[in-house]
Amino acid sequence: MVMAFRGSVLQVIPALDAGGAERTTVEIARGVINAGGRALVATSGGRLCDDIRDMGGAVVLLPVHSKNPVVIWRNAERLSQIIRRENIDILHVRSRAPAWSAIIAARRTGVALVSTYHGAYSAQTPWKRFYNSGMTRADRVIANSAFTAASINAQYTVDPSKLRVIPRGADLLEFRPEVVSEDRLTALAKAWAVDGLTDRLKVLAPARLTSWKGQADLIEAVKIIAESSPFRHGGTLGAKHSLVVVFCGEAEMHGDYAADLASRVGEYGLSDRVRFVGHCDDMPAGYAWADVVIAPSRRPEAFGRVAVEAGAMGKIVIASKHGGALETILDQETGLLTPPADPEALATAIIESASWTPEKRRMIGQAAKDRVTAHFSTEAMVNATVDVYRELAAL
Repeated sequence: MVMAFRGSVLQVIPALDAGGAERTTVEIARGVINAGGRALVATSGGRLCDDIRDMGGAVVLLPVHSKNPVVIWRNAERLSQIIRRENIDILHVRSRAPAWSAIIAARRTGVALVSTYHGAYSAQTPWKRFYNSGMTRADRVIANSAFTAASINAQYTVDPSKLRVIPRGADLLEFRPEVVSEDRLTALAKAWAVDGLTDRLKVLAPARLTSWKGQADLIEAVKIIAESSPFRHGGTLGAKHSLVVVFCGEAEMHGDYAADLASRVGEYGLSDRVRFVGHCDDMPAGYAWADVVIAPSRRPEAFGRVAVEAGAMGKIVIASKHGGALETILDQETGLLTPPADPEALATAIIESASWTPEKRRMIGQAAKDRVTAHFSTEAMVNATVDVYRELAAL
């Protein structure tokens, strides 16, 4: 339960579409409202804007996604006007582009500024390093994992009293196996065109289709499995068509990555085993459908919400062995970790998980659920963040 907080919080995020930072924005807005405060979000738009409005929050549409210096300067004045008009107590920025607008607005109005690192930003040039540094100039800097905090400290000098590690979490009320009805599972299976495939190992890869998320490596792993002796002749994975993989997530707006993935699936003759289903509005049902959840990112995830959401559902997660996954998954205890960009190791892990007895599968799933409950809940994240707001409001 969130302790009382009567202040007004304005969060700033480039867009409110699907994604970890975006969903966290919604969760914190709900937490502020539940604590007795007011929640406002400045954003360029997105599908989650209605969620903010439906819970009693307010959305202010501004071009805060822009990196244009003139627009950033103008956004600073717009944010300053909102702060004064709405009597904002806390300004909370969640991305680099609007960070500079937020810094200027906070200094003009005297409100407390919070920033959250949702990623471990790289800086190849002095200019990029300076641009990224805007996130460190807040009164409190939140890192979404110990990995992210270490990355911040490796690049910048941040006062330890200002830095907070607040892991993202799973909503333990939403992500519960017992709340997913058969009707939801049936509807999802039909929408994904996987109904009738109950005899197969059901593999789910939920992530935006972009190259660093590693979908290409999973396709290569599926090809290796398809060509392996156990897959062709029975054995570990059973019959010939004993695996189906669902890639769940929108394609990146630029480039041909999604088309390249689809082409590779066709070239390898895997069309009967692979589905690309786009955005999913019912992820609890998606996880409930799956036997195994894969997060094969090539770059380190700053946190990796997939691991904790799937873990909350008692599912086996196979993830790349770096970044936030080292904090959320205990190898061979709550899931499996494999070297990044290594399709053979990924294929081996999938086959290993398929070979586990039902009892071991339940044991691993329960251990994952227990770990998420103890360390990675949305409630804990919201409480810790509102504590930061409360701390700053008292200064």
